[in-house]
Amino acid sequence: MEETLRQYAEYLEKEKSMAVNTRMAYEADVAELHSFLLKRGNDQPLTASNTDLVAWMLKLKNDGRSGSTLNRKLAAVRGYYSFFIKKGLISVNPADNIKSPKVKRKQIEFLTVDEVERLLEQPDDTLKGRRDQALLELLYAAGLRVTEAANANVSDLNLRIGFITCNGEHGKARIVPLGRPSREAIEKYVYDIRPQILRDKEDDGALFLNTNGTRLTRQGVWKILKEYAQKAGLENRLSPQTLRNSFAVHMVQNGADLKSIQELMGHEDLTATQIYLSVTKNRIKEVYDRTHPRA
Repeated sequence: MEETLRQYAEYLEKEKSMAVNTRMAYEADVAELHSFLLKRGNDQPLTASNTDLVAWMLKLKNDGRSGSTLNRKLAAVRGYYSFFIKKGLISVNPADNIKSPKVKRKQIEFLTVDEVERLLEQPDDTLKGRRDQALLELLYAAGLRVTEAANANVSDLNLRIGFITCNGEHGKARIVPLGRPSREAIEKYVYDIRPQILRDKEDDGALFLNTNGTRLTRQGVWKILKEYAQKAGLENRLSPQTLRNSFAVHMVQNGADLKSIQELMGHEDLTATQIYLSVTKNRIKEVYDRTHPRA
C-alpha cells in the first residue's frame, strides 16, 4: 500500500474510529484517485492540484457514478489532504474549492403500523419462532441496525427497567428503551428459549443464537427477515433498513422530536435524521390538499 494511504487508513481507524465499511470505502476512494493520478504521470499524490481533482471528478461523472458516490469520494479525498495538512506535509487542500454534487434525495421506504403488526404476527411457537419473535420485536422497538442486533449480548439488556445498551457505529454506546411487547418477547426468549437452544454449548454471552447454539450472524438476521417478509406478503418491501426506517417514521408521526430520534438511532449528525421529517411534511401537504377549500 502506498505510504500516504497507509497513514490515512491508520488515522481513520485509530483516531476517527470510523465504521469498518465506511473506512474501507474511503481507503478505496483514495486508492482510486492515486491510480488516476498515476495515469496522468503523477506518482506523488500529495502534489495533486485542484485541476487534477476536478478532472478526476469529471471522469467519475462521465463514467456514470451517482451523485452520492461522488460526494463520498470527494469527502474521502478532502479528508485525506486535510490529514496531511495537519501533519505539515502540505499547505493547501486541492479538494477545498470543489463543490459537492447535488444529490436527489431518495424517498425512504417504510412500513405502515398495520404492516409491521402483520410481520410480527408471523413467528410460530417453536424454539426458532420464539427467538425470531424476540429478534423482530427488538429490531422494530429499538430501531437497531442488523449488525447491532447480531453483535448484541445478553449483558447489554436491562429487562427490569426495560432498555438495551447498543454499541453502535464509531464505538459509541447508546441506551434505547424497550416497549412492553418487546420486553415480554425478549424475556421469554432469554429465560426460556435461549437456554434450550444453547444446550450444553459454551456460552459466550451472545444475545441471539443460531440453531447450533452460536452467535447469529448478520447474514443470519437478514435471512430471518427475508423469511418472515415472504410470509407476511412484504417480500418486495422489507429490508433491515426498512424496519429501522419504520421505527423512526412512526415515532415522528406520533410527535417525537428529531433530536430524540437522532439519539435513539445513533446518528452522528442531525442531518441524517432529518430525512424522516420529510415523511411528516408530505403527510401534512396531503392533508392540506385534501381538506383546504383553496388547496
